[in-house]
Amino acid sequence: MLRIHVETPADAELSSTLDELVAEGARRMLAAALEAEVDAFVTALSDERDVQGHRLVVRNGHAWPGRW
Repeated sequence: MLRIHVETPADAELSSTLDELVAEGARRMLAAALEAEVDAFVTALSDERDVQGHRLVVRNGHAWPGRW
């Protein structure tokens, strides 16, 4: 059976809220995955040193919140 759904203002607001919630969840999951990947990379290469004994791969920190 074919039905036509007319979106009411309440439906649109709920849909918008759900979309924002899903997008924020996706952003957080991606950020966590990237952090884990960087940590694994830095840890795997932590024994690599130059002739002065300095580590060749280091983590310099994070950008300021909201900067990018």
